[in-house]
Amino acid sequence: MKRAVSVSLGSKSRDKKVTISLLGEMITIERIGTDGDVEKAIALFNELDGQVDALGVGGIDLGMNFAGRHYPLYDALQLVTGVHKTVAVDGGGLKLTLERHIAQTIERELGKEIQPKRVLITAGVDRYGSVLSFHEAGYDLLFGDLGFALGIPIPIRSLRGLHTMGRLLLPVVGRLPLEFLYPTGEKQEEIIPKFGPWYAWATVISGDCLYIKRHMPDRLDGKIIATNTTTQADVEAFRQRGVKYLVTSTPRLEGRSFGTNMMEAALVAIAGKGRALTTEELEDMLNQLQLTPTLQRLND
Repeated sequence: MKRAVSVSLGSKSRDKKVTISLLGEMITIERIGTDGDVEKAIALFNELDGQVDALGVGGIDLGMNFAGRHYPLYDALQLVTGVHKTVAVDGGGLKLTLERHIAQTIERELGKEIQPKRVLITAGVDRYGSVLSFHEAGYDLLFGDLGFALGIPIPIRSLRGLHTMGRLLLPVVGRLPLEFLYPTGEKQEEIIPKFGPWYAWATVISGDCLYIKRHMPDRLDGKIIATNTTTQADVEAFRQRGVKYLVTSTPRLEGRSFGTNMMEAALVAIAGKGRALTTEELEDMLNQLQLTPTLQRLND
């Protein structure tokens, strides 16, 4: 049996372990949170190196795949400097494949319910597959990168503007400390309402679930949430706020969806190539598995 483990800087409360069948092979996938403890995460990566078939890096990206270029996050790379035998992936490959058609799935399933066609993407540089998907589907775009990642309340309202910002800031952002970029540990459970007009403007709110939750208002009536990792508690929080539909890019397994890093690690383990998979290889495996975004109705 294959085994893939995601070591995350996030909260232990989101941990989960399941055994599933992928392409006719059984695999155990497990998420282990470290509550923001970087040293503990490094120790776990080192301990699991060579003991599992693939590792996922959760709670932070190792780098950003944006507009055809890769921008390293140097502080995050320190997490896996001691990993030499097992492949470690952060989900970047799946963000460019599985999320590449998320808007088209929403359009196909919901059609005329999406009026007006407006999407808030919390961090476009981190979900470039989603960016291209919504752009090609004809949505008005609002990117919250400066607000959600850096605390600067300036929206970006065009793909051209996102490209300009990315080229200018990503080389600098890659040098920032981990905790500056992403909530870790208990901070992941805090909700501090911000950017209310951005949420109100959008019909669809897309991005990392923790970013969406971090600043969401008390009411999100009629909204569509398009995200990846969700626990049952996340789903209930969205339901209580009036969210109409929840779309997850990764499949739901035993009541929750795992992060892209976990699912990419699972595919790497099943492939057994001893390396990260190319975009083409990921696309081929996704087609074989017939994995598509999952849509769930939360309120009438």
